Amino acid sequence: MLVCALAVLVPLLSSAQEVRYFRIGTGSTAGTYFPIGGIIASAISKPPGSRDCAAGGSCGVPGLIAVAQSTEGSVANVMGIAGGTLESGLSQADISYWAYNGQGIFADRGPIQNLRTIANFFPEAVHVVVRRDSGITKVADLRGKRVSLDREGSGTRVDALLILEAYGIGLDDLDERALAAGDAADRLRAGELDAFFMVVGTPATAVVNLAEDSLITLIPIAGDAADKLHEKYPFFAKDRIDSGTYFNIPSTETLSVGAQWLVSADLPEDLVYEITRALWHENTRRLLDNGHPKGKLIRKVSALDGLVVPLHAGARRYYGEADTPFPGLTLDKTE
Repeated sequence: MLVCALAVLVPLLSSAQEVRYFRIGTGSTAGTYFPIGGIIASAISKPPGSRDCAAGGSCGVPGLIAVAQSTEGSVANVMGIAGGTLESGLSQADISYWAYNGQGIFADRGPIQNLRTIANFFPEAVHVVVRRDSGITKVADLRGKRVSLDREGSGTRVDALLILEAYGIGLDDLDERALAAGDAADRLRAGELDAFFMVVGTPATAVVNLAEDSLITLIPIAGDAADKLHEKYPFFAKDRIDSGTYFNIPSTETLSVGAQWLVSADLPEDLVYEITRALWHENTRRLLDNGHPKGKLIRKVSALDGLVVPLHAGARRYYGEADTPFPGLTLDKTE
């Protein structure tokens, strides 16, 4: 496996003339993180021998080979960065906040202070996907049902537990499963699962495929419970999955969290500066716009929105030089 080889073959820190490998932790292959991570990896890579950017070749970082690595999700990604098994990873803003501050699910572990941010990417909507024939029309109806909250180590699972708690539902109230989104979708299709949670940028491939076969609908997260969640956890934003996002599924109220790209604070400033510059190169803009519907939302003008972890010094230097004004650079959440 290429990813395994990267972990053992070459250290990241080396001279500009040598090959450098850079891992981007993503999530399930059925979600949004994995394809977005693949686009970003392609954009920032420039293997030795590549044609110059001006000649139609790669506009990435000279000598850098980046790979998108499928993982269990946000929690696994921040832990990978903390432990040195990942150079970077995508993470929900709530998980990033708790990890950096040593709160919530990271209270026992303590703060992970070697996390830094490159950019805010896009909002991720909470999907509660249910079989049309399940009789489930609201969150309260999940009691006694076969429900997947995603795998241990996923940001989806953390948010699902918070949402269920707000509705007065505990794990003992469910026939609970811990399945990746793709596996959950397969089990639901086979009639072996009634519902699953997924926190993901829209549209999500797993949900698209089920909706096209008219097997599912989405149930809302709204009302007093949603209001209380938003008040208690500011990283939750009120959101809506618009009609037309998925075939034959009406507009559905929900909550969302921001997706952000984190890196290790130990990475050299010059390297992260070059990575950030490659991220916002005009060629990357074309890749993002054409590569995934959520890619269109990844914009430099919103790169500093909702940051919950300080910027890496290299990213901060790039934004300080960019022609777009970034008043957020004066805030405490940058270093």
